[in-house]
Amino acid sequence: MAPSFDTLRDADVDEDDYDEDEIDLSDLHEKYEVQLEQGYDTFVVIDGLPEVTEDLKPKLVKFLLKKLNQIGKTKEDLIYMPMGDNGKSLRFAFVEFSSPAEAAAAVRQLDMLPFDKKHTLRVNKMTDIDRYGREGRVDDNYVPPKLDEFAEKEHLRSFMADPSVRGRDQVAFYRGDSVGIFWNNEKDQPETIVDRMHWTESFIQWSPLGSYLVSVHQQGVQLWGGASWSRQKRFAHPFVNMLDFSPGEKYIVTWSNRPISIPDEGHPQLSLDEDGKNYVIWDVETAKPLRSFANLDIPAAGPDGAVKPPPKFPWPAFKWSADEKYVARLTQGSSISVYELPGMNLLDKTVIKIDGVMDFEWAPATPQREGVKQYEQLFCYWTPEIGSNPAKVALMSIPSKQVARSLNLFSVSDAKLHWQSEAAYLSVKVDRHSKSKKSQATTLEIFRIKEKGVPVEVVDTIKDTVINFAWEPKGDRFVVITTSEPPGPTAVPPKTSVSFFCPEKAKGSAVGNFKHLRTLEKKNSNAIYWSPRGRFVVVATVANAQNSDLEFYDLDFEGEKPESDKDLTANLQLTNTADHYGMTDIQWDPAGRYVASWASAWKHSMENGYHIYDFKGEQLREEPVEKFRQLAWRPRPATLLSKDEQKQIRKNLREYSKQFEQEDAERGASADLAVVEARRRLLDEWYAWRASVEEELEEERLDRGLPAKPEEVSAKPENGEEQQVIEEIVEEVIEETEEIVS
Repeated sequence: MAPSFDTLRDADVDEDDYDEDEIDLSDLHEKYEVQLEQGYDTFVVIDGLPEVTEDLKPKLVKFLLKKLNQIGKTKEDLIYMPMGDNGKSLRFAFVEFSSPAEAAAAVRQLDMLPFDKKHTLRVNKMTDIDRYGREGRVDDNYVPPKLDEFAEKEHLRSFMADPSVRGRDQVAFYRGDSVGIFWNNEKDQPETIVDRMHWTESFIQWSPLGSYLVSVHQQGVQLWGGASWSRQKRFAHPFVNMLDFSPGEKYIVTWSNRPISIPDEGHPQLSLDEDGKNYVIWDVETAKPLRSFANLDIPAAGPDGAVKPPPKFPWPAFKWSADEKYVARLTQGSSISVYELPGMNLLDKTVIKIDGVMDFEWAPATPQREGVKQYEQLFCYWTPEIGSNPAKVALMSIPSKQVARSLNLFSVSDAKLHWQSEAAYLSVKVDRHSKSKKSQATTLEIFRIKEKGVPVEVVDTIKDTVINFAWEPKGDRFVVITTSEPPGPTAVPPKTSVSFFCPEKAKGSAVGNFKHLRTLEKKNSNAIYWSPRGRFVVVATVANAQNSDLEFYDLDFEGEKPESDKDLTANLQLTNTADHYGMTDIQWDPAGRYVASWASAWKHSMENGYHIYDFKGEQLREEPVEKFRQLAWRPRPATLLSKDEQKQIRKNLREYSKQFEQEDAERGASADLAVVEARRRLLDEWYAWRASVEEELEEERLDRGLPAKPEEVSAKPENGEEQQVIEEIVEEVIEETEEIVS
């Protein structure tokens, strides 16, 4: 029994009886060791505060605390605001947060934030001040910063002013090691604007409004634009594999499968916060990172312990709201995280927990629900059947996080979410299995977003599995491709059917129920490409070794309408067909006038090149190009014309057409005239050369004592006898055939 303090003897604490070095204290050191580095990481320094007296200091601290607690957790006693000898504050403060992540968020969100009308906060991490401000890093003598002279920036939308005044579109070609930008000239060769070798190391991409061309390099991503095609922005994220712009080009997210590694000497654009991350969200205007994220670990086993096949890489991993105020990320099976832009702070500081959530999609336009007057953005999501709970599709309103509409589903194998471009409809493609799970069919659950209560219409006339679905842009018609064979990889692509759907005619501005228009069977088609203006659609067979068909359809054909379609809002007509062997990609130009198909060297090396068609399917140009990799039409920003002005233009379209047709005819005639004039010039040059040669020959003959012209030589012989001309007719049998007539 250990002795008590009262009965403790000197011998019990005799230093000679034990050796201090023999005592193992490692567990105590590990438990109570002070993490100084971690402690500094939780501190920030806030500069730019108002100068106050000791009496007003508590009021300033409380006001500052309101802003700080919107980002992280801190208290009044964790804010130290030093005072000067004159009894006034020194205009800065040290703040301790509960975690390094909160301190990093404070730097991102509070730096350069207006504190009041006269003061702007500057926020830095404590570790950064020690890192950059240590001895030798800062010059003792102040040197004023050098201000560059103002240089007017180039207009990023100068491409909208076509020098030929023909409204041509620009297109980018990536072939071999060169990238070129061209004016599309219909049947003629494209007109070169700029062509550069090694402009990109990976791929090219246009920004959504066409302001920038993106080139991708090992060191990062660069944006090019303006009339001189100079570099506009640079994002130093090494080894980028994919990138995605927000709808209005304000933000860009870059992703690399290699985690970012920040060197000891620092990085020109990234900080230690980005170390080990894979995603970076940038502000395009400032080219500064807003926040970075690491890859999510997707579990390989399901809730029941069964091993799943490797999931497809989710891209885009971050999805933007239509007005660019929010960006969201899915954690499959558990939650959706919605971040406010540009601060990138989590909405209400919490994720939206949704058990089993599989996918979600933002509405591509700001929704206009009947009876809803407050601001909102919508996204839809779906969850599978879990235990006895049915599968569910729901619409959630942001920022309120309220479920605006939900729908329970049963016997669901899979679901896909398809928004119409104006957020008027949401189609949920639901693959349902039978009780035995041996057969599968598809139904379409169509949410009418703009109608009161968001009613859901079910299209259950599809008996097969839908493998492709596409809404008409700015319209209410859609096309589906179905197959009766079970989904999955097969040696021979299955036969497919193409079905067209449209609403019934209704009174006034109402939209009738969706009805089946036509089904075309025994096809090989697997892809649908609507014109960005609607009405015209290309149904094609892409990336298929056996077939490479393109079929061009007009859904508002002006010919006679079949009696069976009198009550429907479409008149379907096949306008043309084409074939492009080895075709891997198809893209419409932004005006909906031309369609390009190409065979990319990234997929195969056979007959690489591109074809250009007009909207009716007439082939305008075919050009084989060795090592042709990519074609990309330059997007256009939305029109500045009002709906009434657009309506007036459509009304007078025939008058405008006459003018354009006359200009086309004159351009064609001028081209023909130029060819005739060129030939006439060549002929005149030949006549002039011949005359000069004949003149030289005459002079040479005269020098030799010969007549100037050979025909002047006398036809009489030397003996004086007259010359006789004898004609001899010779018959020659060229071919002889024998025919027996019975």
